[in-house]
Amino acid sequence: MSQSTASRQITEEVGSWPGVEAGPGPRGEFGFRVGGRELGHLHGDSAAHFSFPKKLGLSLRAEGRVVDHPVFPGKPGFAARRIEHDADIRDVIEMMRLNYERITARDGVPKEPT
Repeated sequence: MSQSTASRQITEEVGSWPGVEAGPGPRGEFGFRVGGRELGHLHGDSAAHFSFPKKLGLSLRAEGRVVDHPVFPGKPGFAARRIEHDADIRDVIEMMRLNYERITARDGVPKEPT
């Protein structure tokens, strides 16, 4: 993995998208939200967790990009991804982008507070 930590690289990229709020959550995770909807969250530098629509979750599993979420095994919308290499970092960002584009296409990008 490159010099910068996985969580730092993911936070710098995902946190730069319009309307995204990033910060710690109640269970030790570090989450990314847009308009109150979670794009995904990190557990340190080693794992990312996501919630996808069922069909998308099943497709990502079939591609080998995610596995069952440890708290919700067998639930196709909930997914996890280990982060071990630079390619994993890029894929975590891409999957957060999938959620971002899906949410903002439906709800729009939240306006910045004035």
